Amino acid sequence: MNIDEDTCEWLGCPTPLEMYKHHAAMLEDEISGLHIRLAKSRANIAGLVQMNDALLVAKARAERSLKDALEGISGKSQEPAETGSFRPIDLITEQRDHLFRENQRLLLELSVLRGTQP
Repeated sequence: MNIDEDTCEWLGCPTPLEMYKHHAAMLEDEISGLHIRLAKSRANIAGLVQMNDALLVAKARAERSLKDALEGISGKSQEPAETGSFRPIDLITEQRDHLFRENQRLLLELSVLRGTQP
């Protein structure tokens, strides 16, 4: 039996040069796909950076508005209580006190009518 013959061509096996060309073509396809994905990723990152900038501006505006509102509230809470005050807590306290006094007056009248003194 003669083993010196090259049998790789008999079975349709590619030559080393053909294998290298095929491998190079596969790498080129993969690299072009990666370039497309990289371009999309860069566009996404640019969009995220713009969104972040807009959010930072909105956050600074909201913090400034909150600071102004807190200063306004602290300024209102340090005002002396006057009659006719428009502070909501003063209005609610006045209404509570008025209802309490009215309730006590009505209870006293009811006890007098029933003939029992408290």
